[in-house]
Amino acid sequence: MFLRKLLLKNFRNFEEAQIEFCSGSNLIHGLNAQGKTNLLEAIYLLSTGRSFRTIHLQELIQHGKPHFYIEAHFEKEGVPQDVSVFYDGMVKRVKHNQTTYSNFSQLLGLLPTVLYTPQDVALILGAPAIRRRFLDLHIAQVDQLYIHHLIRFYKALKQRNCLLRQKSENGIEPWEHALAHSASYITEKRKTAVLELKAPLKKWMEHLSMQKEVLELHYLPSPCSAEIYALERRRELHLGTTLFGPHRDDLEITIDTHNAKLFSSEGQKRCAISALRLAEWEHLKNLTGSPPLMSIDDFGMHLDESRQSLLQDQIQHLGQVFITSPLGGERLRAPVSIFVENGKIGHARGHEHGHEIRKEKKP
Repeated sequence: MFLRKLLLKNFRNFEEAQIEFCSGSNLIHGLNAQGKTNLLEAIYLLSTGRSFRTIHLQELIQHGKPHFYIEAHFEKEGVPQDVSVFYDGMVKRVKHNQTTYSNFSQLLGLLPTVLYTPQDVALILGAPAIRRRFLDLHIAQVDQLYIHHLIRFYKALKQRNCLLRQKSENGIEPWEHALAHSASYITEKRKTAVLELKAPLKKWMEHLSMQKEVLELHYLPSPCSAEIYALERRRELHLGTTLFGPHRDDLEITIDTHNAKLFSSEGQKRCAISALRLAEWEHLKNLTGSPPLMSIDDFGMHLDESRQSLLQDQIQHLGQVFITSPLGGERLRAPVSIFVENGKIGHARGHEHGHEIRKEKKP
């Protein structure tokens, strides 16, 4: 996987920009609030069909502009490809090579990616919905059928909850069977993903903690079947909501067998999240056969100095990596350094296969 070039138009604070990347580490640096994270957001949007900072796509359109447009040129399995997204507040459009789609979900799996941000500590401290979303996005990047069942499940859940609020059982059974069918697939895939993440998670946590700590995931599924829905229907009619199913699942994270949310230190939490993201990267690599893209936002905010050094030593083995930091390339030893100032690309310098890469500031 190699993201070669990214073009932005009216995206966040970028009126127009073109950036070329190398196949290794790409450092995106500059002062705060200049647009560094916006580049990672654009890459993430192309990879997942969503922003990691807002649920409102309208916020991605530069103020006063009618739309945003992102285009990427990349190589996958040695084949050159291109993908673009367009949004004007009403119309969504995705174009992959010569095929056009109207739904951003079509982007999932095209550019498998892992994103690591300082806000990821919410995976430990936040609500179960955050951990479910982590699992769903991870699985959806390699399993289109999983996306189908997620959509089907939540559509049936919405219809059943509507009937429950109306205190009506008329026509509820077909929705319960649809719920149970898709829930079975979702639960099984989540269980498998957690099991397969355990080995790389253990390895990365031991490495980053210098063999001091053991990190584990425990999948806590909510029981779900047509029989359970029929049995609990009377109580759920009273409450007006569905109490069982994948929308109630959780993922417990433990460090040395203790619940990380309740008993771990701040340093342990951040170390655990680093290990989780690295394990996610390794698992995607094993499933897809090639390294996924890796983005690290605000490098230096995640770990203490010694663990930063351990993480930095691993970056060169992670395929194509995008790192934002206020630091320059000399400190982080990135082969390509891209300077961002007020929504403009100042320069990109580095050496890839013996050639200097240089992008001058656009007029």
